[in-house]
Amino acid sequence: MPDIFTKKKRSEIMSKVKNKNTDIELLLRSKLWSLGYRYRVNHKMIGNPDIVFLKNKITIFCDGDFWHGRTYNADSKKYKTFWKDKIAKNIARDNEVNKKLKSEGWRVLRFWKTEILKSPDMCIKKITECLLR
Repeated sequence: MPDIFTKKKRSEIMSKVKNKNTDIELLLRSKLWSLGYRYRVNHKMIGNPDIVFLKNKITIFCDGDFWHGRTYNADSKKYKTFWKDKIAKNIARDNEVNKKLKSEGWRVLRFWKTEILKSPDMCIKKITECLLR
C-alpha cells in the first residue's frame, strides 16, 4: 500500500520529528555531566552519534524504539509496507554505521529509549565501565 501522503507532505511531517536533544539524550547527558564526564554532543561523524567521547573513542546512540526497530521482528507484520521498508532501512543503516565505526577503532554503545527511561543508571554504568577500560 502506498503512503497516504504526498512526498512533500510526508517530508514536512518527518522534518518535525525531533532528532537532537531528545528527552533520553538529555537524561543521559545530565547524569554523565553530574558525574564529571565531559563529552561532545552531536559531533559530526558517520552516523551522527548523540554523545561522543573523542579521547576514549566511544560513541553513544540513543535510539527510539519504533524508528530503530526494537520490536521490528515481532511487530513488522502489523506495519504498512512504507513503515516496514523505512524501519528495515534504518536497521540496516545502524548496522553499517556500527561496522564502520568499529573498523575505525571506535567503541559503539546503543541504548533503546525504553532502556534509558526504565533504567538510566544501568545505562550510565555501562558507559562508565566502557570509559574506565
